[in-house]
Amino acid sequence: MKLIGKAWKFGSNIDTDVIIPYKYKARTLDPQELGAHCMEGLDPEFPRKINKGDFIVAGENFGCGSSREQAPIAIKGCGISAVIAESFARIFFRNAINIGLPALECPGITKEVNEGDTLEVDLENSIITNLTNGKKLSYVKLPKFLMEMLKAGGLIGYYKVYKRFPWKTL
Repeated sequence: MKLIGKAWKFGSNIDTDVIIPYKYKARTLDPQELGAHCMEGLDPEFPRKINKGDFIVAGENFGCGSSREQAPIAIKGCGISAVIAESFARIFFRNAINIGLPALECPGITKEVNEGDTLEVDLENSIITNLTNGKKLSYVKLPKFLMEMLKAGGLIGYYKVYKRFPWKTL
């Protein structure tokens, strides 16, 4: 499966309070409503600028801070197809995969991608191609069971397809 979209670039240590402020977290779980406020703390216009399928590209420790499952829901709800970062806070990584949002760890990504570059992400082969400058990058390959979860749309989708949770076969 390949994803194509524009890169929206952020720095390191982007925390869940910036991704979706608490005042929205407490109000709703609706993905589109949360998505309308995604990254509001850094760029209030962000949700209106992106196109469905675009990517967030970020530095280290993306999704740090409090454990908010609403953070990846907001990102997915505003139309982002994947987050590509130098590294992730572990709880954000799990929450993203659980809701079917690819969280791809790619050391060096911030040096090779500028905001506005068009990227192609090959989920099967763990390759990111910057279609703007022609550079190819490898990201940390996701284990088979996490790829199956993403293909099923997340943990709930996985359970609906396989009638079990992935850790029951590990």
